[in-house]
Amino acid sequence: MQLDPDRAVVEKIGNFHVLGSRLVGVEVSKSRGELLSGLEAKEGEVRSSVTIEELKDLPLFRKYRDFFWSTGVDPTKTRPAAEALTRRILRGRPLPRINSFVDALNLASVDTRIPFAAFDSDLVKGRLDLRFARVDEEIHPIGHDRPVLLSGKEIVISDSKKLVAVYPHRDSDETKITDKTTNALVLSCGVPGIDLSIIRTALDKCTSMVQKFCGGNVAPE
Repeated sequence: MQLDPDRAVVEKIGNFHVLGSRLVGVEVSKSRGELLSGLEAKEGEVRSSVTIEELKDLPLFRKYRDFFWSTGVDPTKTRPAAEALTRRILRGRPLPRINSFVDALNLASVDTRIPFAAFDSDLVKGRLDLRFARVDEEIHPIGHDRPVLLSGKEIVISDSKKLVAVYPHRDSDETKITDKTTNALVLSCGVPGIDLSIIRTALDKCTSMVQKFCGGNVAPE
């Protein structure tokens, strides 16, 4: 599937690509075995291949930083997701261990340097829209104790009832992936200046990684 930004977003920010896959019949559990080994190996690879000072100038990370600035988000305080994970590793901390789905997704994000959004698709109602937030619109991000009010500058993803993400770095607690998730939607999140082929390749890698550790099948569009 392809999720297109609405006209107001394109006119202000420029066009960009968001591609998605729906996975059905996944089994989400505690990470173990090969997945844990893969996370540890990726952490070692990152530490041996790049320094924390170099991150801001890596071409893909630079694109996401520019996007954040254009939407009023300071990327030196709120890091783009893939950069934040990479920076975490370089600061000597392991990648988060959440569950097999989220951990596989994070592994793919560090590998591709592309951020992904993921939702329990049974909790998503109706069609998705990619648009600017409305002033004082509310979202309850994962990891926050309470809902956050938005200014109207943010780009968000909404379903027919609620916000499911602040694009492309904060997913909603209401639709997050848990061990009860059996059907999921994964989005590969582009920004202006990143070619469609890069977003598609990242999605394929993420989908394959999740299937490897959580099973499931890609639903036809």
